[in-house]
Amino acid sequence: MSSASRVYRLLSDALGFEAPLRIRLWNGQEHGPADAPLVVLHSRRAVRHLLYRPGELGAARAYVTGELDVEGMELADALRHVWSAVDEARARDPRAARLRVRPGTVARAAVLALRLGAIGPRPAPPAAESALTGEVHSAERDRAAISHHYDISNEFYRLLMDETMAYSCAYFSAEGMTLAEAQRAKLDLVCRKLGLRPGMRLLDIGCGWGSLTLHAAEHYGVTVTGVTLSSEQRDHVTAVAAERGIGDRVDVSLRHYRDLALEAGSVDAVSSIEMGEHVGDEEYVDFAGAIHRYLRPRGRALVQQMSRTGEHPGGGPFIETYIAPDMHMKPLHRTLELFAGAGLEIRDVQALREHYPRTVAFWADNLERRWSQAVDLLGEETARVWRLYLAGGALAFEQNRMGVDQLLLVKPADDGSSGMPATPLAWLG
Repeated sequence: MSSASRVYRLLSDALGFEAPLRIRLWNGQEHGPADAPLVVLHSRRAVRHLLYRPGELGAARAYVTGELDVEGMELADALRHVWSAVDEARARDPRAARLRVRPGTVARAAVLALRLGAIGPRPAPPAAESALTGEVHSAERDRAAISHHYDISNEFYRLLMDETMAYSCAYFSAEGMTLAEAQRAKLDLVCRKLGLRPGMRLLDIGCGWGSLTLHAAEHYGVTVTGVTLSSEQRDHVTAVAAERGIGDRVDVSLRHYRDLALEAGSVDAVSSIEMGEHVGDEEYVDFAGAIHRYLRPRGRALVQQMSRTGEHPGGGPFIETYIAPDMHMKPLHRTLELFAGAGLEIRDVQALREHYPRTVAFWADNLERRWSQAVDLLGEETARVWRLYLAGGALAFEQNRMGVDQLLLVKPADDGSSGMPATPLAWLG
């Protein structure tokens, strides 16, 4: 039995079914189904990554460091093939595909590693991994978590996204739309749902690079307070607002949403576009309460937020380690309960899940077309993190393992009135 066949058998044993992969070792040996994605282990170090951290994180570390690659098909197609096989196996046996340790597996793995010459010290994790310290969801740690993902390089995000710099799910309201058109359609949809009019005051919590903040100020005549923990984002929004001549209507606050010096009931509308996932589980009560507190009576809030069910509310070991430390995605019904508990009325829920794979496809295409620029800006390892992140993220939405929804909320007046039309036709696009 060849070394490649032994690696394949060990992986199949850990999964509980025939591995949906073909394995090629650094010595050229191959084993596995001919029509399966070809996983190439370039060195013994790749095996050590997998042995010291079995499962998703070990494989991600091997890929990020370039010790593991997929050949013969696009990375997204390879992941789709694997997930399809996993789903079929779990339909036959719910215990399958859990990478559980069975009697004798550890011993066989040790013997195999010895034969492969892969015994050695634990490989150092890639530098792209987060290393946060401090109390989870303290202001300091939240700032560090946001900085880990968003402060890497404004230039990188410019090459990844379109000119709106909207780093969130777009809204493809018509066929053939470009990414910029779909993002502007999303921004208009949010502004219409909020009922924005000239002279109103909008609080944009987690404003990012200001796509909504700038759009609302420029096209709807509102005064906007944007909130971010990223200095890179703050500087970008401030500069663009000045360039467009709307600096007097845009103020970006570099602080935690809990620390805003706003009077209760002082804003007409609140938006939060894909920021609520970073709030935390226990802290979400405070987040919902803050939105209620800042809003005037009959004021509206629009929260666009990702959701997830299952054993990894943070998105799984890879996302939690490399992309969004401390992220927590709730099932949709739980988020609605928390907003209702804060005194906000749920007026509308619009699912956008099918729009996210289309959004990410544009980002992934931009990354591949500008790969050398991305590597120059971030380094090879971090660029590979993004390639893996975009491929896996799009698939999660495509397969309904993650969702994204727009929640329209209102703060009722003391007499219970919402000030909203009785039907959604006046604002729902």
